[in-house]
Amino acid sequence: MQFLLPESIELASMKYCVVYDSRTNSLEGEGPALECAKVISQVCHKPVLVLRGGYEEFSAYYHFFRSQKVFWMPQEIDDFQPYPIEIIHGLLYMGDQSQANDHHIHKDLKIKSEVNVSLEPIQLSMPILHISVPDSCDSDLLQFFSTICDFIDCHMAPNSAVLVSSTLGISRSSAVIIAYLIHSRRWTLQEAWSHVRKCKTNMRPNRGFVQQLSEWEKTVLGHQITDISEPRF
Repeated sequence: MQFLLPESIELASMKYCVVYDSRTNSLEGEGPALECAKVISQVCHKPVLVLRGGYEEFSAYYHFFRSQKVFWMPQEIDDFQPYPIEIIHGLLYMGDQSQANDHHIHKDLKIKSEVNVSLEPIQLSMPILHISVPDSCDSDLLQFFSTICDFIDCHMAPNSAVLVSSTLGISRSSAVIIAYLIHSRRWTLQEAWSHVRKCKTNMRPNRGFVQQLSEWEKTVLGHQITDISEPRF
């Protein structure tokens, strides 16, 4: 099998390279996507990713992203509106203020309620829990964790997703998401942190929120397990 790439494609300079075929769902064995990824990895400086489930699974879950367009100009890519980060498939998302106000995103992701953790409330015709807390190490977000978790539990269901948002979608929203995962999955702070970090690499609760998450871990699990003095936190 041969793979031909247009001369205009500079793989060595690409930040992300994702390969997919119709339905590959494992890195074991053989398949067009795996063979292509091996070839590309020889010239691409960044890790080459293989899309689990291929085009069939992706289009089934995210049909609104399907396109017949093959080549995209750099400006078109820059203009593309990113969607919220998926934390729990089809149920829980994390985003910023602009995504929280985007009706098209709500429709595509079936978002029916929101937790908004920012100073300015959003105005939407859906259940909204607004927590007015500044992104400061002195802010007390811990006192709201129980209320937030109850709200998400009450509103999250199939075809009824919940979006957690903050101004930039980096600090306050990620702290809330981590708190919810500790509550719902009974994960340690480290386990919840690792999951959210995998979903969004630039997530970063401020140091005050990290300390409050450690207290929340103790409240939910009975004792503090995670050492927040480690550099990752």
